[in-house]
Amino acid sequence: MQKSLQIKFKENPKMKEYLKLNSHWYKELNRSPSNYKKFENAMKDLYKIRTTDKINDALENIDLISSVLNVLN
Repeated sequence: MQKSLQIKFKENPKMKEYLKLNSHWYKELNRSPSNYKKFENAMKDLYKIRTTDKINDALENIDLISSVLNVLN
């Protein structure tokens, strides 16, 4: 595996954890470092850290706060 990918994994604990749990990615990343984007997308899907997930979480929090305020009134 390329050094640049190894450094990225050391910097991001979630990536490192996902790589340990899904060891088939070692083979994919060794064959072609261009598979890194696929790896990253798969990890983001699992841990729900995509931008759309963050927006949905924020909207759910706003709805929760709104309903609590309505109950208090």
